[in-house]
Amino acid sequence: MQLNELPSIRKKSKRVGRGGKRGTTSGRGTKGQKSRAGHRIRPAQRDLILRIPKARGFRNKPQEPVAVVFNVGFLSERLKRDGHKEGVAVTQEFLVAMKLLPSRFQGMVKILGGGDIVMPFHVKGLKLSKEAGEKIQKAGGTISK
Repeated sequence: MQLNELPSIRKKSKRVGRGGKRGTTSGRGTKGQKSRAGHRIRPAQRDLILRIPKARGFRNKPQEPVAVVFNVGFLSERLKRDGHKEGVAVTQEFLVAMKLLPSRFQGMVKILGGGDIVMPFHVKGLKLSKEAGEKIQKAGGTISK
């Protein structure tokens, strides 16, 4: 007696879709998604959820307020264009009055060192980059907290 001649303990499952008595469709009907092997119909909501990135929801929003950024060159050109005098104090309230910020702005403002200073001005209570501070002081402006 050989291994392939041993009586099988397990009952063989019916293999579907291989011709035989049932013909080409093998009891699955004709055509369509449901007649295919491995067909899987998922609800539309599931597909939408899978398309959304993994990290989603309100808990992933940044905790700190994002700073509104202005370049030194832009501010000095805008001050000159609007007819302000040299040495004007630039504060958050002043930027709101110039309509560069919304009226109920609660965030943080930072001045960066991009561009050249056309006219000197004073900065009060705003964050500055190192380069912006150097440019303002070199042009004759002052910085106070």
